[in-house]
Amino acid sequence: MAKTNFQDVYIDEKGQYYYEVSLGTDNITGKRIKKKARKNANGKKFSSAKEAYTEAIRIKNDYLQSHGYSNYDMTYEQFMNTTYLPYYQSEVSEHTYSTRQPTLNLVIKRFGKKKLKDISIRDVQSFRTWLLSKKGGNYSQAYASLTFGMFRKSLEFAVNMQFLDTNVSMKVKAIPKGKTHSRYWTKQDFEEVISCIYIEDFYEHLSFVLLWLYFCTGLRVNEGTALWWNNIDFDKKQLTVNHMLIMSSKSKWIRQNHTKTDSGLRTVSLDDDTIAILKEWKDRQASLGRVNFVLSYDGNPMLKSTISRIIKRYARLAKVPEIQAKELRHSHASYLINELNASVLIVSKRLGHSSPEITLKHYAHLWSGVDKELSEEMTGLISIKHANKTMIQFNGNQSLSKRSPKLSPK
Repeated sequence: MAKTNFQDVYIDEKGQYYYEVSLGTDNITGKRIKKKARKNANGKKFSSAKEAYTEAIRIKNDYLQSHGYSNYDMTYEQFMNTTYLPYYQSEVSEHTYSTRQPTLNLVIKRFGKKKLKDISIRDVQSFRTWLLSKKGGNYSQAYASLTFGMFRKSLEFAVNMQFLDTNVSMKVKAIPKGKTHSRYWTKQDFEEVISCIYIEDFYEHLSFVLLWLYFCTGLRVNEGTALWWNNIDFDKKQLTVNHMLIMSSKSKWIRQNHTKTDSGLRTVSLDDDTIAILKEWKDRQASLGRVNFVLSYDGNPMLKSTISRIIKRYARLAKVPEIQAKELRHSHASYLINELNASVLIVSKRLGHSSPEITLKHYAHLWSGVDKELSEEMTGLISIKHANKTMIQFNGNQSLSKRSPKLSPK
């Protein structure tokens, strides 16, 4: 048998899913009580691990209730660790689960020791207030919204799995995401930054290449850190994006052969300046021996925290906004729109968005200046000439034309 991503669910050598759950200990014999099945309550074989998992939860729930151990005695932490987290991990990508873990841990820390059934509307409202309060969590509107939303989803799953009758968190107002615009560097900001970099130094040279690559290609942070030299075709002047890096430490990482979305798999054209900069860095990096990663000073991929420190260091030296690493992507979009007057279709394709609508959702505000430029360019484009006399023969009531004042001769 082989394990699946779902707790207590396995797949046999014939590819059939089944569950095997432990229901506790027999009070008379002292033996562990187990139940194993390949079919649901209707006698149908499980077609997926998720179906088997759902049935296993139902079996556990029914057993606990019928034997007087109300599963409502389960704490929130027990529910999360045994039921919700295994489910959630199987539903999202490894990268998403990794980035959401701090948020999930925050919620567990808040409610972990409390019994699932005892979480009240007052508790939920108090948590909502704490997330937003300056004397409490003091989190940003966006992060508070994400955290509170994930908490509500966990309780909704508890209802779906019949651990709870109702989701009390739905009686408390959700936290809106709020309207936020990412910060970005303008072309002038970027020029100020790179003017502070001394590329004769090996590490500073890498810092320059890193900032240039992100600013001039619009790669996502983990797409850039996953980039190998064989992803760059110097003859065709193209960069292929087909991996992203999941990294927990300098020595523990996974280079996944897919991107955040299917449309993220793309080819990005490179300008001659970028080609020259990459060639020069490749030659210099070769002093380390064979290195696969483009952005590396020791053969290993770069940590996001290292990238953040590089940005912060040179932003302070150049006296420009201290943006986040992911906002270099926003800076690239701004560069394309404000400096090169790129259309939404080109920006969408270059950034790897699934549709222009996604691009407009995130970057529409960057086109605001283009409207003013267009209006200025429209001035004088249309030649205005008028007839010397009317060319219309009026039929019917002519009183309006007779009463209309004539223009004074110029």
